[in-house]
Amino acid sequence: MQSVEPSTVMEALRVVRDPDLGRDIVSLGFVKDLRIEAGQVSFTIELTTPACPVKEQMHDQAVAAVSGVDGVAGVSVEMTANVRAVASPDAGRAPIPGVKNVIAVGAGKGGVGKSTVAVNLALALSRYGGRVGLIDADVYGPNIPIMLGVRAQLETDGKKIKPARKHGIPVVSMGFLTQDETPIIWRGPMLHGVVQQFFREVRWDELDYLVVDMPPGTGDVALSLSQTVPVSGAVVVTTPQIVSLADSRRAVAMYRKLNVPVLGLVENMSHFVCPSCRHESDIFGKGGGEAAAEAMGVPFLGRIPICQPIREGGDNGNPIVTSEPESPAAQAFRDVAERTAAEVSIAALGAAAPATVS
Repeated sequence: MQSVEPSTVMEALRVVRDPDLGRDIVSLGFVKDLRIEAGQVSFTIELTTPACPVKEQMHDQAVAAVSGVDGVAGVSVEMTANVRAVASPDAGRAPIPGVKNVIAVGAGKGGVGKSTVAVNLALALSRYGGRVGLIDADVYGPNIPIMLGVRAQLETDGKKIKPARKHGIPVVSMGFLTQDETPIIWRGPMLHGVVQQFFREVRWDELDYLVVDMPPGTGDVALSLSQTVPVSGAVVVTTPQIVSLADSRRAVAMYRKLNVPVLGLVENMSHFVCPSCRHESDIFGKGGGEAAAEAMGVPFLGRIPICQPIREGGDNGNPIVTSEPESPAAQAFRDVAERTAAEVSIAALGAAAPATVS
């Protein structure tokens, strides 16, 4: 039997490309642990996110490419993921130990479903296999405890705060520190202090993504976030109405001014699907989010429909990504999670210095 050289296998694998990163898996350094024994070839493809929508396609392409090499009798490919961090440390913004990427979920105005998107985005990333945490930084309206169905009082282990845990993810919220009816009436320095605590004084697990539900608008918390930790990027939530889109442009401009990359725009309440006849009604307009994203030069991450189970899941503490994981609405959130994870990977590759090319 003809011997198979590792260099020949690697050359064959150059036909397999990551469609988001735009390069082949060899030059990206994805091929690991290559072994060749008596014509049997095995290796691992280590992706930059577990939420890769073309993982199976890349697996099959790799098997086909190597199977065509002379002397290869069999091919075994293991697919894994190792999420890369985007931001590097800089003056005054040391990274959170163990946390690779901080993702802010914001909006230019209230009432667009920002918290719903943040919760379901975090849960979708977790269901794909990502290690995910959630911070409810909407200190004036901390709704995450209701949406996750968790009541907790923050405790310490003597050194750091222990986050609550629900649906498999650790979470902290201002709602754990106050009574349900108690308003938060704080000035900027107090807000900055609690944001610092949630990042620096919580014992977070090793996390790939720490999702931060931001207050609406362009206020103190966004400024505190940008000054406290390196932020991998922001997801801006809008609805199709012109008023919401105008406010979203302000939110995008704010993040850019704070040197926070904008990962993309999500159009929530995009359309209503009749539960009886399945007819789609664009009651708030159509295409506004995608057009706005294009005009602002940011990625469009996807559309989330108006759906009664989404509202019910947020009210009863069982979000739709977990309560009805096979539903079209849950799939819409998974699509947004895939696209968000891809944008984090693209940003991480762009931040690598220099990119590896073979």
